[in-house]
Order: sequence, then C-alpha cells, then structure tokens
Amino acid sequence: MVHIGYMRLGQRLARVRQPWHSRHALAALPFVLIVAITLADIRAPQTVHLGPLLVVAPAITTSFAGYRLTALVGTLAVGAQALIATVQGGFDENHVAQLIGLAFLSVFAVFVCFLRDRRSEELAQVRSVAEAAQRALLRPLPDRLGALHIASSYLAAAKEARIGGDLYAAARTGGRTRLIIGDVRGKGLAAVGEAATLLGAFREAAHQHATLPALARALDRSVCRHLAEFPERDEEAQEHFITALLIEIPDSSPVIRVINCGHPPPLLIRSGRTTHLTTPDPAPPLGMWDLGPDGHGTYTSSFRPGDTLLLYTDGVVEARDRSRTFYPLERRVAHWNRSSPRALVQRIQQDLYAHADGTLADDAAILAIQRTPPQHTGLHLGDLVHTERVYSRAREESE
Repeated sequence: MVHIGYMRLGQRLARVRQPWHSRHALAALPFVLIVAITLADIRAPQTVHLGPLLVVAPAITTSFAGYRLTALVGTLAVGAQALIATVQGGFDENHVAQLIGLAFLSVFAVFVCFLRDRRSEELAQVRSVAEAAQRALLRPLPDRLGALHIASSYLAAAKEARIGGDLYAAARTGGRTRLIIGDVRGKGLAAVGEAATLLGAFREAAHQHATLPALARALDRSVCRHLAEFPERDEEAQEHFITALLIEIPDSSPVIRVINCGHPPPLLIRSGRTTHLTTPDPAPPLGMWDLGPDGHGTYTSSFRPGDTLLLYTDGVVEARDRSRTFYPLERRVAHWNRSSPRALVQRIQQDLYAHADGTLADDAAILAIQRTPPQHTGLHLGDLVHTERVYSRAREESE
C-alpha cells in the first residue's frame, strides 16, 4: 500500500512538473536562438551576415510571454548584434543599420506585447465582473432542498457567457419546494433582462402566494409590466413572452403540482421507465394573457420517493447534429434512468455537446429533481390528508 501511495504521489508530481518544464522550455528558446545565431555569425565568412536573424528572438517571445521578457530578449538581441560588430572589426554602415533595425523592431514588439497584455487584463476584469453578475442572477441551486435532491446545468449558446435567455430557480416555503424553469423568447441582452425580471419576481412571489395558480398570475403580471416598458414603435413588443414550467412539491405528500405555460413537458423517471408528464390543460406563456382563476392549468400527479423529474428548455430537444437531426432526449434518458440527478445531468450535458458537435444554437437549461425516501417512519395517511386540507384551506382563502 505504501508503494502504491508513492507511485500515485510520483504521478501527481509528474503532472505538475510537465507544464512547468514546458513553460521554461519556451522561455529558454529565444535565448538559445540568440546564442546560436551570434556564434554562427561570428564563425561565418565576412560575406555572410546572420545578424538580422536575431529579430526572430523577440518576435517569437511575444507569442508566449509578456512585455517584460520580450524587452529583455530584445535588449539581449541588440547586445548580441553589437558583439558581432565588435568581433568582426567595428561598426561599419552595415552593422549600424542592422543595430538600428533590430532595436526598432524590438521596441515595436515590446509595444505590441504591452498593448496585448493591457487588453488581456481589462478583459479579465470585465469577465470577472460579468461572471459575478451572472452568478448573482442565476444562483446555483443547492444539492438538497427539503426532501429533494437537485442537480442543474446551464449551457449558454453565446461564447464566454454563463447565462442567456433561459432560467431556473427554486424556493422553499411552508413545507414545500417551488421551482421554475423558463425560456425567454429572443436572445441577447434583452432576453437576459427579461429573465432577470422573472427570476426576481419568482423569488419574491414564491413566498407570498399560497397556491400555485396565484403564484403564476403574479408572475404573469410582473412579466406584463416589464414588457409594457417596450417602446410602442417596437414592432416585436407584442411578440415577447416567456414559456415557463411552475412546479410545487410538498414535503409530506407524494404528489407534484404543475402549471405548464407553453413549455416543453418534463420527463418523469419511475422504476426504470421514462414518460412525458403532459398537462391536459396547459396555460399560455407568461406575458401573453391572464391565467384566470385558481386551478386553471394546474395538473397534479404522483411523485413518489425514488422518482426523478427532468426539466429542460427547448434548447435541449432542438439541438441538431450535422444531419440536422434533433436531439432524442427521451430515448437517451431511457439508458440512464437509474442515474442520480447529478450523474443524469452530466451525462445529458456531455451527450448533448457531442450530438451538436460542441456548438449549441440556443441556450439549454437542464434540471433534475429526485424525491428521496422519508427521513423517519412516523408519517401516516392522516398526516397526508391533513396537509391536503391545509393546502385546500389556503387556496380557498386566496380566492
């Protein structure tokens, strides 16, 4: 066992040393070139001039090093050119021209490298601020909420982006977990703004409304208020909406309540079988119309311990391969129906990227929710009936 431990330690140290050696080998290359070119020019006949090749050293340094190392290499290259001139009998017009040209090109390389490093620092700062803003907007979900295990993934279509027009969030209130997953019509900063509006409204309204339909109506009003801020001259103002799936999972009842606002139906994984959880009375997308009285569009289904619910946006099922074939989510999930939520999300993410050849045309959000077995055995049927009565009473009060 000790021998195996030393072997593993040696392998880790080897992996650490390999990048270190690679970086230092690159840094040594311009110095080796300066020495080699200088010696070759000194030993070459008077009619052969290899000194101009010294400009290669600072030129290649800019490709992997900063302006300080580039300046050092350029200075050494100029010094090497002066040494060649001294050894070969003095500074004639040819050597002076080579020195001036080499010095000018070295200064120019340092200047270009300085500008590149400065822009890289500015870009790094912008990225850090953007990532902080994106993390604040789309907060990572905890691995566990109440009696649920949760795993999530967000795949942004735009490069260097962490979020876009897709969204998801979860809230704990009154012995139940409420979740939302949605997709804003459109792309770009406008879609991010609408997603931020809906996320903020959900995080606040999820704790204020006793029933899921009341929560949906409140979210619809928030989206409508946001969309009303569009200028009247914007012809697309009337076409903006957000498809969303609102879910409520009580801790003490093996059920799930769903309001589908024009969103792709979730997948229910139970006992190794995968089926679509299709709501018989779907509601319109948020921002298009009032959802009406309580209960409209609400669908209740069983959600037992061990069941897994897979939520996703249309960026998943509409991803195409090179032959323009859509991603077969349900068929692929059928092969992983025994996986944990985290493993399931990771496998879908990797398989989706492979299917789309590493490039997604639209943002894709994935959310896996699994109900865990109860922590104790003191739960009886009477408790479940009592919980349902409490929920019904709250619903009647909201009416």
